[in-house]
Parts: sequence; C-alpha cells; structure tokens
Amino acid sequence: MTAPTHVRDFNGLTIPAPGTYSIDPAHTEVGAVVRHLVVSKVRGSFHNVTGTITVAEDPLKSSVVAEIPAETINTRVADRDAHLRSADFLDVENHPKLTFASTGVVKSDGNEFVLRGDLTIRGVTREVELAVEFDGVTGTPYGTEMISFTASFEFDREDFGILWNQALETGGVMVSKKVKVEIDAQAIRQQ
Repeated sequence: MTAPTHVRDFNGLTIPAPGTYSIDPAHTEVGAVVRHLVVSKVRGSFHNVTGTITVAEDPLKSSVVAEIPAETINTRVADRDAHLRSADFLDVENHPKLTFASTGVVKSDGNEFVLRGDLTIRGVTREVELAVEFDGVTGTPYGTEMISFTASFEFDREDFGILWNQALETGGVMVSKKVKVEIDAQAIRQQ
C-alpha cells in the first residue's frame, strides 16, 4: 500500500484533502436490524450501494449522497426477502431505490461526527441523524486513495408508510417499528 498524498489535519485527525470520492459497492454494506417476535432480532443487508462523498474545504460542510437498490435486501431467507420486497414493506416494483442525501454535519468530536440528512424510502422522505465514525484515509496497492467509515442510526418504519404487522397471541407484534441501520463503507478518490 502507498501512503495517502491528499491528506490534512483537522483538530488532530488526519482527514482527506478536499475532493470527490465514489462509494465502492464491493466494499460497502448497509445492514438493518429489527426485533422479530418481540424477543429476537432479524438482520438483513443491502448491497451494490453507490454514491458520492464530497469532502469540502471546511470539513464540516462535506456532503454525501447514496443510493441503495431495494431489491438487494438479503436476510438469508428467500420467502422473507420476497415479502420484504413486496408492497407490504419496500415495494421495490414502485420504489426501486432507497436514497440518502446529507444536509449537514451538525457535530464533531475527534473521529466521530453527527451527519444530518434526508432518507427516502417508498417515496417518503424523512430527516435522520447518523452517528458516523471516520475510520481513516489510506493509499491502496492500486495507486488510489481510499477513505473508510462506519455509521449507524435508527428510524421508525411507520414514518415511511411501512405499516404491515401481525399481532401475536402472547402479546406484542411480529415485527418492531424501530429499524437500526448499520453502515460499513469505503470510498475511492475520483478527483
């Protein structure tokens, strides 16, 4: 690997110099976790995420836009995945992509940031805040420069019109309203 050449200091943290990075679909995963049958959790993931990260001169004015193909949801159970793709949940026939567009960095502390933005699912847009951890910037063996980060946030799926559920005889419901999202991402400098 080569040392990154487009870096600078930001409050003691080595960050990329201003520029544009493309999210690397081969090294990016968006995961979702929901409570199932009240006591257990179901995990799923989305793949082939694309998007652009623009690192600004003022790092707190940096931005990100991302698209997630809804049909890539994978919980490792084919019937459940088919149901999640249906109109009961993601409605991929009418809404093939989930999107995120940041509106601003609202807080920073070391390598941790709070990123606010607009999440769109099923054609409904709501504001969310992501807890982002910047993992670093490095050169790759291929002569490119890469940044890496993790992020997480929660949202109420009913805010996006995802209302399907089933009451349980023992109390509670089959699927929780709250969805926890976990992101592991890499992006490659384009300019």
